[in-house]
Amino acid sequence: MALYRALGSPGKRGSKLRRAGDISLTTPGLDLAARLRVFQRALRSRVERREALIDLLRAVNATVEPEKIAETLVERAATWIPAPCWAVLSSDISGELTVLAERGLQPEMGPSVQAIGAWVIQRGEEFVTADLREDDRLKDQAVVATVVAFPLSCRGRRVGAIIGLDRAPSSRRPQLAPAVLRAVRVLLEPASVALDNALLLKRAEALSVTDDLTRLYNSRYLNLVLRRETKRASRSGRPLSLLFIDLDGFKSINDTHGHLFGSKALVEAAAVIRSSARETDVVARFGGDEFALVLPDTGGEGAYAVGERIRERIAAFKFLAGDGLDIHLTASLGVATLPDAAASVEELMQAADMAMYHVKESGKNGIHVAPAAADN
Repeated sequence: MALYRALGSPGKRGSKLRRAGDISLTTPGLDLAARLRVFQRALRSRVERREALIDLLRAVNATVEPEKIAETLVERAATWIPAPCWAVLSSDISGELTVLAERGLQPEMGPSVQAIGAWVIQRGEEFVTADLREDDRLKDQAVVATVVAFPLSCRGRRVGAIIGLDRAPSSRRPQLAPAVLRAVRVLLEPASVALDNALLLKRAEALSVTDDLTRLYNSRYLNLVLRRETKRASRSGRPLSLLFIDLDGFKSINDTHGHLFGSKALVEAAAVIRSSARETDVVARFGGDEFALVLPDTGGEGAYAVGERIRERIAAFKFLAGDGLDIHLTASLGVATLPDAAASVEELMQAADMAMYHVKESGKNGIHVAPAAADN
């Protein structure tokens, strides 16, 4: 349906173009460069049609999700240029280049796609080659592929890159007719603007719920998640656990080595906790040297296992080793589960907090599960 819409309104012309597109992607004996030559007229009629631009504008502006915009762009690009593999890349909030959407990529193609994307975004130039493995611009590429890649630029900045690949080499460098190349560039402009707007919005939202120091979620977001998950748990009847973590002896780092080293230690502790949690867990810095984990669909035993893993890894970690120090910390952890120990967000947080302080008062470096409400 996406291909059909991109080609315009129904009719014989649309049917012919769809058949041409199917043949151009699968014609035996024709490499990508040859397909571009053979189907140049059909491709030009696609990208130059007013309906193609209108369709793309509507699609990319129908959402503010970067991934969905990238998926739309991949779908449309596959109808403009007959390459079987596509990817859209952009930088995430940490600056790491990530694939927002892809079609037909194999795992072994990942490093090459990353390298092409980095090259295109850094230079703001198109990257076209008959065989990636033989191209001197990117060294040590093991993947044999014909490549056609374009920068996604907006407001004088490179937003990302869109890359088309064919896993077979071409006998010559692929070329788009000047009219086709101009039309593709015109089509990429509104897509780049929409993607840039979506990425800026996502980054702004991420910053509003992210702790500046540790890059974990902040207490504001923790409260939002807890209320959302509490409602969901009440509807589904599934358990919800909350884990509070307090670093034992952290104050001594500030007192002995200063707040700069204390901040570095908090960042390291956050990384240990995040790496010890599960993908489904929400990890937040509650404040100071206290952290919290929201564990959806997790009962007391499962939460205890996560907490014990975190406690062991913190105890084994050498803090500030990069600064020539060898500091060891421990952690006190409290676990509370809904509906066992609480019936509301406030009760859940209070129960987890009391369980954590029970460990503090009992010698630290341990984990305690809040008792059921009836036992408490």
